[in-house]
Amino acid sequence: MGTVFTVRINFEERKMYILNLPFGLKDVVDPLVHIISLVAVGLVISVLLFRFLARWSRRSDDIFSKAVVKYLKRPSKFLFPVLCLMLFAPVLSIPDDLAGAFRHVLGIAFIGTLTWMATRTVAVIREIILSRFDVDQKDNLAARKIYTQFRVIERVIIVIILIIGISSLLMTFEKIRQLGVSIMASAGVIGIIAGFAAQKSIATLFAGIQIAITQPIRLDDVVIVENEWGWIEEITLTYVVVRVWDLRRLVVPITYFIERPFQNWTRVSADILGTVFLYMDYTIPVQVIRKELQKIVKGSDLWDGKVCGVQVTDAAQQTIEVRALVSAADSSKAWDLRCLVREKLLEFLQSTYPASLPKTRVELEKSILLGKDSGREAIV
Repeated sequence: MGTVFTVRINFEERKMYILNLPFGLKDVVDPLVHIISLVAVGLVISVLLFRFLARWSRRSDDIFSKAVVKYLKRPSKFLFPVLCLMLFAPVLSIPDDLAGAFRHVLGIAFIGTLTWMATRTVAVIREIILSRFDVDQKDNLAARKIYTQFRVIERVIIVIILIIGISSLLMTFEKIRQLGVSIMASAGVIGIIAGFAAQKSIATLFAGIQIAITQPIRLDDVVIVENEWGWIEEITLTYVVVRVWDLRRLVVPITYFIERPFQNWTRVSADILGTVFLYMDYTIPVQVIRKELQKIVKGSDLWDGKVCGVQVTDAAQQTIEVRALVSAADSSKAWDLRCLVREKLLEFLQSTYPASLPKTRVELEKSILLGKDSGREAIV
């Protein structure tokens, strides 16, 4: 039952009289003072605790304390006062008409702050685990694997925490609880309808979880998607962002990497082979090209020192196809090394063997004016 206030004002004497109150003013003021005091105590505990943790993290360079201060400082300013109120709520002399509403509000505040604290705790765990892996190092395959798994799993866990928190919050209301019972009675029909309506979304969600477990792609993987070459920049539960080499962003549904083929150049390791094709005349000495290629790659920091070779891969009617094969530590260096090799070999051919560049040979018949002799002259 709500509290009814009957007020009579005497304007002549400028006095107000409050009549028919079920409790006195003191019965409200005293619990209010206690509540404010408990909130202040909770705030003081939170401030002192995190000030100590901040000093400790600066002195010891501890990842755990830094992550706790970074992610849990703000929610703790709400959680500690709520915990103090819940701990001393039984001894607070709150009027019976207000005690029920107070406990309800306190329960809602506790569920809300606890949900907030749980989502931030996931971020603390992420910070601690990922601090052991450096994604910027040269051989970062293991780091990218952990980053990819934890980013997707973190989002799934946060969604589950929010669902549990919101459900617990709604269950504190009596009318909504009864509505939930009615909905559960027809859960079969609603489940079928929701299943058909959310079929695409559910498939996308499971595709994200499948990619986190099987990992056909990882963060910073070099891929070719839709004939575009780029890096995996972001992986979410519904889409993947590919940073194309010219800094464009290609946003692809996450189901694409489950249902369609694509190229992953760093699936097993970051090192990769690069090829350069040159077309030359039959008169070119291939051994000279092989020596020149070794000279080029040894003078470049882009080569990783593993593979360097020259092969004649085809012989057509007019030219031969020479393939230069080189290796590099990653796809970016491989691209630059291929361009360097192509440029240097062309310069070498133009300056040293210009006669070995591709030619077109034409054979013409020449008639002698006397009609006695005829011959053929090959024009190159």
